[in-house]
Amino acid sequence: MDEYKQFVESLWAPWRVEYFERRDQEQNFLETAAHTSNDAEHLVIYRRKSGFLIMNRYPYSAGHLMAVPYRKVADLETLTSAERSELLDLALYAQRLLRDVVKAQGFNVGFNLGSAAGAGVEGHLHLHIVPRWVGDHNFMPVLGRTRVISEGLQGLYEKLIAAVGRNPWPLE
Repeated sequence: MDEYKQFVESLWAPWRVEYFERRDQEQNFLETAAHTSNDAEHLVIYRRKSGFLIMNRYPYSAGHLMAVPYRKVADLETLTSAERSELLDLALYAQRLLRDVVKAQGFNVGFNLGSAAGAGVEGHLHLHIVPRWVGDHNFMPVLGRTRVISEGLQGLYEKLIAAVGRNPWPLE
């Protein structure tokens, strides 16, 4: 019985090992993505003057995006007015793209400021945009303590890039 129970409680998700085996915990992948010229390698979806939209490599659900300022700051009060405004605009744009691509029915949008609040990158704040669907909180995370991400990052990245072409900026 114990062998069966262990099998049932396990979900094969080999891409998650990247998160747990990160060798350089100090490396700021957001800062790297802010200054790269290879958006596809870093999963950058869209760029504006003060910030950019990026896929979360370790998502809570398929389509989990983040709006990130180029400037590395830890606190909201350190952002300029233009940066604050653009982060919100990027979150709105992310919602538009996610409604198109993953047919999101709702969103959780927010900041995790500081390690006590769950910030994975304390020194570079970012705004999470997590798509949600009616009934998506099923038995897997509640009873099985497991999240199921139904689509790979690369395939979803390509769909989001195509959606940028169908949903041009500005937001109006």
